[in-house]
Amino acid sequence: MHIATTVAELRARLRTETAIAFVPTMGNLHDGHLTLMRQARQHGDCVVASIFVNPLQFGPNEDFDRYPRTFAADCAKMEGIVDVVFAPSVAEMYPMSQSVFVEPPPVANQLCGANRPGHFRGMATVVLKLLNLVQPHVALFGKKDYQQLHIIRQMVTQFNLPVDIIGGETVRAEDGLALSSRNQYLDATQRAEAVQLSRTLQQLRDALQQGATDVAALEQAAIDHLSARGWQVDYLTVRNQSDLLPATQPARVIVAAAKLGNTRLLDNLEVDG
Repeated sequence: MHIATTVAELRARLRTETAIAFVPTMGNLHDGHLTLMRQARQHGDCVVASIFVNPLQFGPNEDFDRYPRTFAADCAKMEGIVDVVFAPSVAEMYPMSQSVFVEPPPVANQLCGANRPGHFRGMATVVLKLLNLVQPHVALFGKKDYQQLHIIRQMVTQFNLPVDIIGGETVRAEDGLALSSRNQYLDATQRAEAVQLSRTLQQLRDALQQGATDVAALEQAAIDHLSARGWQVDYLTVRNQSDLLPATQPARVIVAAAKLGNTRLLDNLEVDG
């Protein structure tokens, strides 16, 4: 496994590769990341993963400084799965102050974007930079960050980028909790409670699949249920899979973000009409 820390080193290593599959990450890897990397092998002869905690997508009061950085452990997990790891410094990725950004679609100001101004602009900008640097034929992103995946697909389509974007299914713990690097912030009591998020979404999905039509009432009941258990719900809503606008189509997705203590958790479930 080759570890490249500079753009020049990365380009030199990949110059002769003809089928690259890419998995961008911010490190602190769990089985969800590793599953994507194993899937990448099915789509390319050379699997590249990046580890870069991107300051552009963190707000001034968010957890950039305390975001877990576990590079040695991450590399040990990727051994035998990944061919090339790109692990640049902030100075390498942003050798000058970034003044040119990707402007994401309006949906970026909803859902997670409503409380995280600039987050998706920073995310899309670094993903575009990474795609330009790695030049993959395929890139894989987890469906757990459903809004992120949607915005990346829109960017790739509208900029005519020569890369196929594949969404990997959310990997869950045995009790149903979606795997996330932020799960480690939960104490034992919170970890036991955290599964309620996925269970609440499952109950809402069951109701929709059984023909319930009062979506607003179902959403509010789910929010009230979590709030009564001590959650701070940022949003919990049913949207179209195609555009993430309020649901009007048979193919829908339930998306949610909620805080348990100081830990903000994301989850979603697709509902196919």
